[in-house]
Amino acid sequence: MSSDSQASNELVAVFDTVKGEIRVALFPTEAPMTVANFVNLAIRGYYNGLKFHRVLANFMVQGGDPTGTGMGGPGYNFGDEFSPIRRHDSAGVLSMANAGPGTNGSQFFITHGPTPHLDGKHSVFGQVSSGQDIVNAIAQNDVMTTVTIEGDASALLEAQKSQVDGWNGVLDSQ
Repeated sequence: MSSDSQASNELVAVFDTVKGEIRVALFPTEAPMTVANFVNLAIRGYYNGLKFHRVLANFMVQGGDPTGTGMGGPGYNFGDEFSPIRRHDSAGVLSMANAGPGTNGSQFFITHGPTPHLDGKHSVFGQVSSGQDIVNAIAQNDVMTTVTIEGDASALLEAQKSQVDGWNGVLDSQ
């Protein structure tokens, strides 16, 4: 992660969990739609109180499903965003969980280690900057108390306005 790309427009997701705090630097340049979706959901409080419903040792922790079953989502899907410089090449990669191409919604996962077999299948949109020990300590059904965003996301949300407005229309109708 280059400090140049983070310095001018840094967005950080802060996961307050029952095990402690996880801070994730987001990648709006490489995955603008994905980051806009995640930021919008976080700002709306969508993730607050949700569980990490799937935890696989030495692989990843997964959350973002309001039903806690792995089958739920926000009621909409959006396309994939793949970047050759953002890969599943280390611990702490934040990526979208999906059921196949173009089925991203609200579910995400954070890796425990490199998972290169996921490259080109799941959109990478962040990297843990602190709290990887917390990621590694998360157990199935541990709760995300809150997910908040630090930094100014207004330009990103404005650039993705038509998508965000559509997503919010779906969310508001539920």
